[in-house]
Amino acid sequence: MSGLVTLADPVGRERVRIESIEARLLRVPLREPFVIATARMDATRSVEVTVRLAKGQRRAFGLGEAATLPPVTREDETLVLQSVQGACARLVGQEVDLGSDAFARELDAAFPRAPVARSGVEVALLDACAKLAGLPLRALLGGLRGKETTRLTTDITLPISEPHRMADLARGWHALGFAIFKVKVGKDVDQDVRALEAVHAAVPGAAFRIDANAGFSARDAILLFRTLERAGLRVECYEQPCAAGDLDALAEVARAIEPPVIADESVASLADLARVASAQAADGVNLKIAKSGGLLGALAVGLEAQRRGMPLMVGGMVETRLGMTAGAHLAAALGGVPFVDLDTAWLLQDDPYAGGYRAEGPHYSLGEEPGLGIDGRP
Repeated sequence: MSGLVTLADPVGRERVRIESIEARLLRVPLREPFVIATARMDATRSVEVTVRLAKGQRRAFGLGEAATLPPVTREDETLVLQSVQGACARLVGQEVDLGSDAFARELDAAFPRAPVARSGVEVALLDACAKLAGLPLRALLGGLRGKETTRLTTDITLPISEPHRMADLARGWHALGFAIFKVKVGKDVDQDVRALEAVHAAVPGAAFRIDANAGFSARDAILLFRTLERAGLRVECYEQPCAAGDLDALAEVARAIEPPVIADESVASLADLARVASAQAADGVNLKIAKSGGLLGALAVGLEAQRRGMPLMVGGMVETRLGMTAGAHLAAALGGVPFVDLDTAWLLQDDPYAGGYRAEGPHYSLGEEPGLGIDGRP
């Protein structure tokens, strides 16, 4: 999956030895239930991966978060943990070029049909590799463009709930500086309308990014948008309104509305992107490290989408600061993206990590620390 782009800095292409790979469950309770059209989460369902690399006498550790969101992801955290532990014997002790096609194939063989597990290991390997190179991960991935992109502004997600509760949450986030709301919809059009109108009334100047998580028919997706349009809501984009494989329905929505339709569940790979673009089923794509099997696979999809003139979103799978920082480095490596959705660390009761991005409300800044700049949790 990942051997489709090369690491931008030649120092990162030097061979390194994998000394160890370890994994443990990463569960952090959410402040509110995270409810979408197809799932509910009350805590993160991730696996933390730690690797150690050596280059000559120098060593570095790297961290990665493999985040699951069943049924959006086929894997749950138990399967991810088993996959990572099972791959250790195959990978540990190897001397590799992390950006090579040969090592991409080795990772593919180690993690058959396990993109989430693969992503956690690859992120941890790249984090350690960037530390050995003395570079922020975004610079290792994106060269000068990644190095110079240091600021991002994220939306904040409102999960499906009662309209009055969603309005209260919106007021609280707005008081902290958030003005763009990603609102989960897709279970019931009438309730979605009531919720969105309640949020609009609570924060009149808000912008909206609507995400149905594949929950609607084309008819209902268009009906929801037309109702919001008449109510005066400013909708910036409409994410995955219909089923992942129903490209005809997605194309119908894309033709019918003005804001861009952003494919999420429909696109994990370059082949998926080509199919969606050929069918004119979406205007843009949401990049997620977990679904693409790692940073390099997601970066390859992003670069191809940019080449096609398709707007990008970078999002996640309900992750901690660790996963959100990796997503921020992906967005920065692409020179920034129009839609940043790297907010889920804000939705957790606790923050088990230090470092990574620095935040002032929705505004993230990335420093010059090597790798992700994340400190390991106790």
